[in-house]
Amino acid sequence: MIINFKLTPSLINIFILLIFISLSAKADNGAMPAEQAMAVDYMDALTHQKFKKLNHYYNRDSIFFDKTANRKYIGKKDILYFLKRVQQGVLEYKFTIDHMFNSGSLVVMIGNYYYKGPGDLFGKPGKIINLAIPSVTMLTLDMKKRRIKEHQDLLDYQTMSDQLAIQ
Repeated sequence: MIINFKLTPSLINIFILLIFISLSAKADNGAMPAEQAMAVDYMDALTHQKFKKLNHYYNRDSIFFDKTANRKYIGKKDILYFLKRVQQGVLEYKFTIDHMFNSGSLVVMIGNYYYKGPGDLFGKPGKIINLAIPSVTMLTLDMKKRRIKEHQDLLDYQTMSDQLAIQ
């Protein structure tokens, strides 16, 4: 049996449309890479003081390193103690991501940390301060165990200092 198939302009348009739809679905499926999704979830737990959830992200080998301030905390216990101490009394704390990319298990986020809270930690006792600190946060992940191997911050402390000076 021979089928006589004639390509008409309308059939060609339908084929082009179907090809375009299938290619665009593959190119932009809206799915965030698993590493980036884990990083966003972790940052949400960090900035919303979800310590029970953070407890699952760290283990005894996890490292939290503020490279700019040269402060390093190693292990779940020390990291959580530090975070609870610095977030005590905080009214607002968030991280907005302006740009994010990853190379395997390394996730890099460029954005700003926003802080509103007591000025005691910054030499401004009795005052409520507002800070917007430009930063780069790099996370090295263990995707199999869903753990943070290393959280490294590079914060613009000069901008923070300038903001504190006028408050």
